[in-house]
Amino acid sequence: MSLKNDAFPSSEAFEAIHAALQSSDEERKDAIKQGNAVFAFTLKNKAGETESWHIDLKNKGEVGKGLGDKPTVTLSLSDDDFGKLVNGKANAQRLFMGGKLKVKGDVMKATKMEPILKKAQAVKAKL
Repeated sequence: MSLKNDAFPSSEAFEAIHAALQSSDEERKDAIKQGNAVFAFTLKNKAGETESWHIDLKNKGEVGKGLGDKPTVTLSLSDDDFGKLVNGKANAQRLFMGGKLKVKGDVMKATKMEPILKKAQAVKAKL
């Protein structure tokens, strides 16, 4: 199952995060320990379409399409901003303060997301 959606260019980051989580048992267990939540993302592309993905760091340590099973926190932002966030070119707090990132649910858990996104950067760097 491909997590990438061509209408959402930054969605390839979900593939990279999935690859990082599947790379080793130790990596996955570490991410679950750090995250301990289900993170859902709703991205909006330039055409105004929305799509959702989730990163389960509570039970399975995997990435999937859709909002997942009872997300702890849902982050809504543009596909463009998500791409910048994953590439380290944007700061989540600045996006939030600027109204470009909306958070529903446990806001404190949203702060645990940065190390997980860094995993995607590390995987992309190896490619």
